[in-house]
Amino acid sequence: MRIGQGYDVHAFGSGDGLILGGVKIPFDRAFVAHSDGDVLVHALIDALLGGLGLGDIGHHFPDTDEQYRGSDSLELLAVVVEMMSVQGYSLGNADLTIVAESPKMAPYLEAMKLKISTVVGCDIGQINIKATTTERLGFTGREEGIACYAAALLMPSGA
Repeated sequence: MRIGQGYDVHAFGSGDGLILGGVKIPFDRAFVAHSDGDVLVHALIDALLGGLGLGDIGHHFPDTDEQYRGSDSLELLAVVVEMMSVQGYSLGNADLTIVAESPKMAPYLEAMKLKISTVVGCDIGQINIKATTTERLGFTGREEGIACYAAALLMPSGA
């Protein structure tokens, strides 16, 4: 078994919604990002790559490469899932945390779990997503952006 952890942050800019966990969330702002800015999926990608010992998302999908401009982060996740499979691993479970004052995440968590589990090819129960605030402290508390944490357990395929 192998364990990986990931962390990602994106600032808010002008826009009309966020993509988190592959789900469009109505909001009066959007993420400032090279791709779709899905900070939750980016943290998961980093956790999976970390568990595989393959660096981080910036190494595999650099924001200096125009082919990734506006990319759907779930498609990037699918590439990493294939890397995991090639190395002989599958996901045991993932525990993801969204840190944000707003928007409220509770109405969207199940849809996020479904989208992610579908791409990863696992049971929805293997994905846990929770949301918290920082009680108005720090950049997330000032509503300047969102941070996400991820932990993932990788199991040898067939285990």
